[in-house]
Amino acid sequence: MDGQFYRLPFHQVRVDGVFEHFFPSKKAFDLVKILTAENFPQIGLFKCRIVFNQSIQLIEFVPYTSRKIRSLQLIETQIEPTNFKSVKREDINMAFAQKGICDDVLMLNNGFLSDASYYNIALWNGEKWCTPRIPVIYGTQRSFLLNLGKIVEKEIRKEDITFYKTIRLFNAMVEFGEIELDVSEISLADTNHSLHPKLN
Repeated sequence: MDGQFYRLPFHQVRVDGVFEHFFPSKKAFDLVKILTAENFPQIGLFKCRIVFNQSIQLIEFVPYTSRKIRSLQLIETQIEPTNFKSVKREDINMAFAQKGICDDVLMLNNGFLSDASYYNIALWNGEKWCTPRIPVIYGTQRSFLLNLGKIVEKEIRKEDITFYKTIRLFNAMVEFGEIELDVSEISLADTNHSLHPKLN
């Protein structure tokens, strides 16, 4: 935002991991050097997208506006968790298509909560914010928040949701606390009835 890059060390860890896993004989590029050499926007909020394999294929800056999320549809998925962010999102896009009348999906992977379509999640139990131990995507802000001790990892099953009060959605572009919903806004996978029906 306004000429600043957020949490670059955590993005660098992700880049380093990609090279260690896929291109072990190559040296990972330095994000600070790469990005500061770019003619990037100085005013406003932009998403910086870098597509790369052994070398950088694309760097682009796209104006970013956060979506309004007021409800979540709980769905079952079979998406393999990964430490690496990919341009291929077919599985997640297919999951998102099941949101029905809700604004987004809340994914269950092998019976445990994982993520929303573009967000990591954390749920408040009255004492601490708990994030699923195995998400589909290990996001950079998730790593940042874990490092600060603001969230803790925990296995959360579908039936455990009733023990929580609120849920937050966050990612590299959406700060922790920007999107927060009561768990009553989570709809069951097989119905459009909420887990905690509201009283009129």
